[in-house]
Amino acid sequence: MKQYPRALGKLIHELSRLPGIGEKTAQRLAFHVLALPEGEAESLADAIVEAKRSLKYCSVCGNLTDQDPCAICSDPTRDRAVICVVENPRDVLAMERIREYHGLYHVLNGVISPMDGIGPEDINLRSLVVRLQGSDVKELIMATNPNLEGEATAMYIARLLKPVGIRISRIANGIPIGGDLEYADSETLLKAMEGRREL
Repeated sequence: MKQYPRALGKLIHELSRLPGIGEKTAQRLAFHVLALPEGEAESLADAIVEAKRSLKYCSVCGNLTDQDPCAICSDPTRDRAVICVVENPRDVLAMERIREYHGLYHVLNGVISPMDGIGPEDINLRSLVVRLQGSDVKELIMATNPNLEGEATAMYIARLLKPVGIRISRIANGIPIGGDLEYADSETLLKAMEGRREL
């Protein structure tokens, strides 16, 4: 086991706890931070502390925000008849990058995963049901990830809200732009065939 000075070992340990960061990457990041001028290192630390202290979840949609309700929920130009349901705030950023969706969002901040002990009551689902009561929402777009948990969550929500009479759609899955059919797995090809549209 490598012997680091205590402060360096602690920094490497904390960085390695970040998703996708192993010990070697944590070590590289730690040495990079230590090589920064003191002012830049303090700015980085301040940004982390400020983000942790000032960001909260929007009381309407569940997205991360520094104001309540968030900027998207407060925007009068957004289409209030459509809500895109996503798993986490990163998905909102991804959807906003396409610049074609102009409706509202609902962030679940998780997915149903019985294997991990996460049920419907553990995600931001109850507030969606309350939000739809007496609203003018005409469509819910289920944009959860196309994995087992994301699919299960989308199906659960669709079954739960079907009696409300709102149109519930699912984003299409299939072959990525620039992908080759020969490298696609059978499940991806099946989804691509099911999601085909007329040209």
